[in-house]
Amino acid sequence: QVQLVESGGGLVQAGGSLRLSCAASGRTFSSYSMGWFRQAPGKEREFVAGISRSGGTTLLADSAKGRFTMSRDNVKNTVFLQMSSLKAEDTAVYYCAAGSSWYPGRTGYDYWGQGTQVTVSS
Repeated sequence: QVQLVESGGGLVQAGGSLRLSCAASGRTFSSYSMGWFRQAPGKEREFVAGISRSGGTTLLADSAKGRFTMSRDNVKNTVFLQMSSLKAEDTAVYYCAAGSSWYPGRTGYDYWGQGTQVTVSS
């Protein structure tokens, strides 16, 4: 029902910034809450950020607060994750996800992108 394609990953030095994008198909994009997750080598997938359908509610994991900002553009069918002050521990594959729940929490996502690699060097 919705296809998600992430972009914007790459190699960045510690302290630097990256902006991830997730382009979604379909004209019902605004009916989905959206989330960003990441999975580092040897670790479980973890929640990073979520945003409600209208963008009025944004949630951030503790590790992201003060450094990451999630936003969405419902006209362009795109969500973003602006990352600054990157740390080596931010290195992971980052995935965007879409869910039918109004609440952009840690669970309840139905569709997933293919992921984009973020590597932070120290």
